Amino acid sequence: MLMEGFGTLLWLISLVVLGIGIFAFVDAVMRREDAYRAADKQTKRFWLIVLGLVVVVNLLPFGLILFQIIGLIATIVYLVDVRPALKQVMGGGPRRGGSSSDGPYGPFNGR
Repeated sequence: MLMEGFGTLLWLISLVVLGIGIFAFVDAVMRREDAYRAADKQTKRFWLIVLGLVVVVNLLPFGLILFQIIGLIATIVYLVDVRPALKQVMGGGPRRGGSSSDGPYGPFNGR
């Protein structure tokens, strides 16, 4: 019973890691090649190969846990370092227009 629950937990974790890898791969496909160069974050081809290998390793039926861990680390690097840099270069930064003094109904004048 305990081992069955542990196996289910590992399967769910593998499924989540696969989903994150697929998300990162699709996001890398959607970004422009010149944005990678402008952000100075390797090349689009490099990230597509790395993230594609991550997805393939996670789809294999037998567990290659070391490669899955390496792939998870590469995916996390893409999501927390490369993706924000690409968004900033492409104009999709955290603030979408307006000023830091804007309120919900327009600019705040302090009166």
